[in-house]
Amino acid sequence: MTAIGISAAPARRDIGLGRRYAAERRFRLYGMAAIGFGLLFLFLLLFSVVSKGYTAFQQSMITIPVEFSEQVLDRNNERAANPQKLMTANYPIIARDALARQLGVTEGDRATLREISGMISDSVRAQLRDIVVADPSVIGTTRDVTFLAHGNLDSAFKGQIDLSVDEKNRKVSDRQVGWMNQLAESGVLAKHFNTGLFTNGASSRPEAAGVGVALIGSLYMMLIVLVLSLPIGVAASIYLEEFAPKNRLTDLIEVNINNLAAVPSIVYGLLGLAVFINFAGLPRSAAIVGGLVLTLMTLPTIIIATRAALKAVPPSIRSAALGLGASKMQTVFHHVLPLAMPGILTGTIIGLAHALGETAPLLLIGMVAFVADVPGTPLDPATALPVQIYMWANEAERAFVERTSGAIIVLLIFLILMNVGAILLRRRFERRW
Repeated sequence: MTAIGISAAPARRDIGLGRRYAAERRFRLYGMAAIGFGLLFLFLLLFSVVSKGYTAFQQSMITIPVEFSEQVLDRNNERAANPQKLMTANYPIIARDALARQLGVTEGDRATLREISGMISDSVRAQLRDIVVADPSVIGTTRDVTFLAHGNLDSAFKGQIDLSVDEKNRKVSDRQVGWMNQLAESGVLAKHFNTGLFTNGASSRPEAAGVGVALIGSLYMMLIVLVLSLPIGVAASIYLEEFAPKNRLTDLIEVNINNLAAVPSIVYGLLGLAVFINFAGLPRSAAIVGGLVLTLMTLPTIIIATRAALKAVPPSIRSAALGLGASKMQTVFHHVLPLAMPGILTGTIIGLAHALGETAPLLLIGMVAFVADVPGTPLDPATALPVQIYMWANEAERAFVERTSGAIIVLLIFLILMNVGAILLRRRFERRW
């Protein structure tokens, strides 16, 4: 009887261990499946953005000799007495005639000339005007000029338009397609790196639109956020963690700080609209207002991260410093704060990355304005990179689709660099206790 009882007990324990091991294996599989699904959706998102946006970093351009005809620009030789004459000249005709000569079209009706004009971006007006105004001696000469192809021709040349469909159902005609192939074979039409994507401002023409103004506006806002939120957030954290008495008031402040970190960002936009624009009278659609709003939104994140970094410093550091005769202020600023600095910097960078990708509060303070000129100061009209993406996403032109995805790629690169920087700082300066 005893032998039977002894041999039966291990069998029951083995059954229990088997069930626990099976449950553990299932849990591991569930975890791996969850990670797999997350990576799958991340891959699909990145693939969708990159596949649509990588072409935005190339732009179709036409390089041809352009005759700056005096008959068109200044027939009566009035430029010396009236410099404004050169500002209002009909520059698109010069580009159209140059392209027609390149195509071998010496004579044509209005429809033919209109189709030739439709292959050239409207931005050629400003480009040729700037050349002539900067150097009026080019009038009467012929020079090679590289200008942007029209957005529809650019999309067709990049293969984004199905040319097999009926001519009536696409924005490039059969003659334009033939001319496009002719120019491409001769090397006149080619794709170049699109520097305008990073230098140009807003434009109704997709081929001339860029994120230059948005990048400068975002830079101004991030500088304002960094200058204001870092010292204020660190000072508030040091006081709450090291000097403030533990009572109901400080408990209430801590609860409110944690709640503010979870407040929807659009609420901060409403606050900025009411306080900074309506009450303080700051200019609408200015980077300084966006920076102040994003500072309010980033402060709770920095305070929470800084307090966590201060708590991570062992109490023995404080006790040792106080035991050697250091004051409370010296203990905090000479010993505790330097040891907590890696965590503070990590939290600050993550907060800045969060602020860089915000759109909703900036929409409410008017940063959706059409801004073509680069802002010189934070008080000038500007926009931000996520807002520029939002505005391009609402455009009807097909060419703006790649511009939208291209801007998303630029934003993702900045966010990745900032998060990688936070990880490297943490690993470089982190101390384990």
